[in-house]
Amino acid sequence: MTDIETRSAGSGPGPRRVRLVALTTQVLAALVDGDLVKAGELAEVEFGAEFLADRWLWDFRLTQLTEDPGKAGWLAYAMVDADDTGDQPRAVGHGGFHGPPNDDGMVEIGYAVFPEHRRRGYAKATVAELIRRAAASPEVTTVRASIRPDNVASLATVAGFGFTHVGEQWDETDGLEYIYERPVALPRGRPET
Repeated sequence: MTDIETRSAGSGPGPRRVRLVALTTQVLAALVDGDLVKAGELAEVEFGAEFLADRWLWDFRLTQLTEDPGKAGWLAYAMVDADDTGDQPRAVGHGGFHGPPNDDGMVEIGYAVFPEHRRRGYAKATVAELIRRAAASPEVTTVRASIRPDNVASLATVAGFGFTHVGEQWDETDGLEYIYERPVALPRGRPET
């Protein structure tokens, strides 16, 4: 299990800490099968029914990993509150990359916080950690986020990280998306949020 942890300011009693738990091929297969108990045992995370709504995504990520095991670590993580010290902390969402860096050194991030856990700093903490993960890889030069224009929360989240609007695209699932990018490392003097 690969975990990544960071702190983020959020509403509530102090900054949020998030731990990202890598979703392995075995965990993804269990999620595709709808077996939340098995997935939870393998990942040591409690997966709620919300994860079943994204079975199409788990199937897609499983196919990516099966076809190219080198993509491990670049695709999918369960997002848990690092302060949840239970044997199986409950996942509050998920995040990851759409794949490893392309030939231009670009990686695209994605994340989702489940409704009952929103507005608590989890998305911000996850974006910060994904950027840190990207920055640790020397071949990454650019981080991208594609966001629907009506997703006000995500637009606000990436705004605090130095992303710049660079274009638009049409996504088969989400429709119109704005494309935002930033250098993996911001110039000196520009703090991360």
